This record gives sequence, structure tokens and C-alpha cells, in this order.
Amino acid sequence: MRVWDIHPGYLNRLSLLAEHRELHGIVAIISQDKKGYSRHPETRRWVGHGWALAQRHRLLACEMALRGFTDRSPVGLTGPAGSWPTTYLDAPAAQFARLAEKYQDKEPGRLPLPQNAQQLWAQHKYSVMARDPNLYRQLGPQLAGDAPDDFAGLAQLLTETLRRPPSPGGLQNAVQHMWGYVNAASAGGIPPDLPTWSPADMLREIQKRARAGQVSYLLTSTALSDLLAWQP
Repeated sequence: MRVWDIHPGYLNRLSLLAEHRELHGIVAIISQDKKGYSRHPETRRWVGHGWALAQRHRLLACEMALRGFTDRSPVGLTGPAGSWPTTYLDAPAAQFARLAEKYQDKEPGRLPLPQNAQQLWAQHKYSVMARDPNLYRQLGPQLAGDAPDDFAGLAQLLTETLRRPPSPGGLQNAVQHMWGYVNAASAGGIPPDLPTWSPADMLREIQKRARAGQVSYLLTSTALSDLLAWQP
């Protein structure tokens, strides 16, 4: 059994659907007191974290929708909001390494597996901008310089930062930046024409335009599905 901690955009199609299936298996064990795999380490670390399992499922469903799948199986578990497991079966950096080994000569995920900290940061930057502007301003210059490449530390920091909901102001800022990449009017220095849509509608439109225009910078961003997972 496996529920990954890194963003599901890194999973290929088969792994994405497999995690969705196995997450529902863990939900059934916890909610119905089933015995099968109840003592598995993956199951045990999610006990008491029903809210987090439901939120991980929302993220999986949003990533699945981005790739053309429809989820019709919501997770109704509840628990303390913001309470995530404090343990990993594999640290986030090790999860990237496992996927790299697993995907040799196989279909990749939507997001390329990062080769260094700079690429990892580029994939996560809008997700961080929506949550923690101070961290965003700190990490950008830090990773643009000659600082040591602490991939493992950054992978864990970003994974845990994405477990927090976006702030209203941070979300608006991130959406505005993403909209600039897909709005034709933004070319030539013309300010983007931001519609008065809800954040969820804006994000869906950004997804649509990013795919239609093959905007690679957004198509390789965690934010393209991550931010929508937190919208009502």
C-alpha cells in the first residue's frame, strides 16, 4: 500500500490511479474497522488524520481531472483540520528517487522528476507563493545563487508547505502571476485582463488555456492542480 507525500503530478497515470485506489482502501480500513492491512505502516500512519486523507484525495482528484479522469468517490473522513502524519515511510527526497528507479523506460508523470533543487523549486514556486510570501521571497534568491544544493531539505520543506491551505491574498497573487502566462493580452506589456471569476473558475480557465497553448512553465507547475484542491 502506498499513499505518496510528494505532489501527485510526479506520478504517472498508472501510479496516480493506484494511489487513488489504495487511499480508498485505507479509508475503508479506518472508517469500517476492517482488519486487512490494518497493521500496515502506511495505514497506521494515517490513523487519526482523516481530514488529511480527505485533502490528499481532493488533490488526487484534481490531478486526475487535469489528465482527463473523473473521480466519483469522495472521501468523507473528518478529523482535526491541518493535522497530517508526522512520519514518512520514505522521506520526500527518497520518494523522488524511488519514482526515478520505478519509471526507468516507463511513462513519466505530468511533472518531470526534478534533477536538482532549482528545478524542484521552479515546479513548486506558485504553490509556495499562494501560502507563504516570505518563504517565496527567501527561497527564490537563495536557489538562484551558489548556495549548496540541499535537495533533501528542500523536498521536505516544500512537501510540508503544500499541506497548508493558501491564504486569500497569496492565492490571488499566485493566480495573477499564472494568468499572465496564459492571457494573450499580457503580451507586449499590456496588463492582464483579470475576469471577476471565483478562484476555482480562474484556475480551471488557466488549466484550459495552459493546455491549449502548451504553456510548459505552467504545465510543469504543482500549482496547476494543487491550488484547485483547496477551493470549495
